[in-house]
Amino acid sequence: MSKTRFSPFTILLIVLGLFLAVFPFVNDSRTMLILFTQIFIFSIFAMSYNLLLGYTGIVSFGHAMFFGLGAYAIGICMKKLEPGWNGVLLAVLITVALCAVLSFLVGILTLRLKSHFFAMLTLAVAGLLMVTAEKWRSLTMGNDGFTFRVPDLLKDRISLYFIALVFMVLTYLLMRRFTFSPVGKVLVAIRENEQRVESLGYRVLNYKIIANVVAGTIAGFSGILYAVSLRFVNTSVFATEVTLDALLMTIIGGVGTLFGPILGAALIEIAQHGLMDLAKVHWIFERWVILFGTIFILVVMFFPKGIVGSALQWQFKRKNSQKATLDKKERSKAATH
Repeated sequence: MSKTRFSPFTILLIVLGLFLAVFPFVNDSRTMLILFTQIFIFSIFAMSYNLLLGYTGIVSFGHAMFFGLGAYAIGICMKKLEPGWNGVLLAVLITVALCAVLSFLVGILTLRLKSHFFAMLTLAVAGLLMVTAEKWRSLTMGNDGFTFRVPDLLKDRISLYFIALVFMVLTYLLMRRFTFSPVGKVLVAIRENEQRVESLGYRVLNYKIIANVVAGTIAGFSGILYAVSLRFVNTSVFATEVTLDALLMTIIGGVGTLFGPILGAALIEIAQHGLMDLAKVHWIFERWVILFGTIFILVVMFFPKGIVGSALQWQFKRKNSQKATLDKKERSKAATH
């Protein structure tokens, strides 16, 4: 009987999963629990952005619109609906539906445009939603934002940690299934050569809209978790910086890789947290944004395909080199006989 062999990457994921599962029981630091929860949430957001940028070749500067809508919609629904798990479930369903509808409408209206025209229009739509949130004070409280109630279970940091962890794992598995599906393969083909895919008879716009709806819905769900973790929401969730964070997480981790956005989210959140703490210790770290930018430049210089992408490329070259060496030895051996 053949033995099941796991790849090193699979073993690494299993070890990482076990570590994250036991971490709250060996380290009950509130700060660390909050940090890890934020990493899980922004990993989900980065994975949604990676579906557009890494697998479909769509650059969006306004992806925060779905994140922000998810945060605001869950907050408003939780304020208006009765407290309890029935209210939470209904609020989540309403929020996910709104994000799906918005991503569908944005896709229809903007995805006919090419490259930077689409990117700038998504930025404009995100800005429009931010202005709406600022001006509609009777509903959103403007820039001041508002707090809302959640069930007691969601107030517990350990419970929220595991909820965010579970949804990050589920999102990873969903993205893996989706990107390896026939639709996912068409999206990759669109990224590589859109004109050729269109010439083969595929309706490129329809596939782009599907990618936008999936990415927008997942991004909205990450916004739900973000707002619930804070129990507060304001207009900062629509800021361009939110989209740029997702862009950086994707590029640093590895564009077009499944695990890359998770690694990128972890590195950026830990770096931001660490540099902000150092700013309290010494004045030289007060300009931590400059230091953070320097780290990003160094990563891009030494890992042009991201950390995971560069590692996969190195592994591919190593396998090809080993195969070429074995082929050379076999030819040499055959020649001697």
